[in-house]
Amino acid sequence: MKMVKSLILGSAAALVAMGGAQAADLPVKAKAVEYVRICSLYGAGFFYIPGTDTCIKLGGYLRVDTTFNGGIYGAPFWNGDNGQGNRYRDFFNSRSRMALTVDTRTATEYGVVRTFGQADFQFNNFGSSNPGLAVGSQLGGLNSSLLNTAGGGYVAVEMVFIQFAGFTFGKSASAYATPWNGYPGNNNSFLMGGPDYVTGVNNIQYTAQFGNGVSATIGLDDPTVFSRTSVGNLSLGLPAAGTNVPSNAYGGIQAPDIVGNIRVDQAWGLFQIAGALHNVNASYNVLGANAVPTTLSEINGHPDSKWGGAVTAALQIKNLPTGAGDDIKMDATFAKGMTKAVVSTSGGSPNFLMFGSTGIPGAYQSVGFGATTDAIYSGGIGGGATQGLKLTNAWGVRGAFNHNWDPFWSTSLWGSYGQVRYDGSVGDLASAKGAMCAAFGVAVAGQGVTYTCNPDFNFAQVGVVTRWTPVRNLTFSAEVGAFFLDQKFDGFAALPGVAPKPAAIYEFRDQSTVFLNVRAQRNF
Repeated sequence: MKMVKSLILGSAAALVAMGGAQAADLPVKAKAVEYVRICSLYGAGFFYIPGTDTCIKLGGYLRVDTTFNGGIYGAPFWNGDNGQGNRYRDFFNSRSRMALTVDTRTATEYGVVRTFGQADFQFNNFGSSNPGLAVGSQLGGLNSSLLNTAGGGYVAVEMVFIQFAGFTFGKSASAYATPWNGYPGNNNSFLMGGPDYVTGVNNIQYTAQFGNGVSATIGLDDPTVFSRTSVGNLSLGLPAAGTNVPSNAYGGIQAPDIVGNIRVDQAWGLFQIAGALHNVNASYNVLGANAVPTTLSEINGHPDSKWGGAVTAALQIKNLPTGAGDDIKMDATFAKGMTKAVVSTSGGSPNFLMFGSTGIPGAYQSVGFGATTDAIYSGGIGGGATQGLKLTNAWGVRGAFNHNWDPFWSTSLWGSYGQVRYDGSVGDLASAKGAMCAAFGVAVAGQGVTYTCNPDFNFAQVGVVTRWTPVRNLTFSAEVGAFFLDQKFDGFAALPGVAPKPAAIYEFRDQSTVFLNVRAQRNF
């Protein structure tokens, strides 16, 4: 009996031990999963980052477009090989882009803290196959146009900024920008006539809200990209053979642009008045070829810096009788020493050099050109006799009428006009116009009997875009646009030629070009 009892107790102990071992091998019960929660504080698309009180929204778009007889995004053929119409000209250009945006917001005792960023992953054919231009790009350093190889592409950074208690820090639209930048209704990125900061500029700014849709913003902008064109040193002559484009002798950045606006945004529409102050400064009086400094540069001094600037008035009118959602957007700009505010694109400001046909016997072709500068000078050495910086004047207007035919179809009719003016007269060598013409006369011999020099020029643009949105956030569009250059030279002259153009007789004549852009875009 005692033996049986021992066996029973031993077996029970073994079973308990085995049960404990099996229980230890069982998985521990997992914690409850914290599912993503919708954040309704800041509009549709936001959700809480798990484990935080920060809301985030991910978005962007994928865009594919092709421009016929134009550059990417509807760039008119107004200079380079394309403006010449030579054998290096591209009959079409295309780009594929995926833009990704990240928007985060956190409520604090000081208000909402926001961060925003946009990166563009893109690939496009960058234009000319001219071997001379390709070598020049390589000598000039890293350039995105060298990355258009098979399987290549590049990343572009647009807006990247922090907002806190009314302040904005980082790369964002300038306080001087219009609410629509350079896009009152167009698809293309080259509608001039006013400022365009669509891809952002490094800045610091503060916005005050006064209620009832009234606000004011003041800021400091980095002027390197979006406020500068060129400061021409005429002492170097005109290195671009046969054109009136002087070498760029801008100095280093001495001061930020001081910008600001006052804005009224209400149900009827929007009105904004904005202004900017821009520091214009040259490097030296004496420079080498292509404005490269020499050992004589410092000891020969430099012209005094000057402050230029610009002012823009913008107006949007809503609730038009033509249909729901229709509106008119327009703006007008005047600039002195800040020509980028008028001759503006989403990138740099172009100089214009276009060729066409001629009716003059013996002439090879016609030519039209326009130099885009903030100022010119010569230091009293060659090429004219200007003393100090002579600021360039410019003004422009642009706008669009946007109409919705129905929920699926819409059309925008857009246009712009602008002028660039050099002060003075041809006979006054101390004036900007006189010095520019004197430099051109040295570079170009054999002027015809009807030849007259005038570096002023006008431009005009007009176009229409129609969009089809068959399903939400998917849009197909087609845009036709025209660019007109009204140059002010007259007669003809023997120009030295711009390769591959020959040295020959060229007639001075206004020029024009048209383009067609087709696009597919999916927003998400």
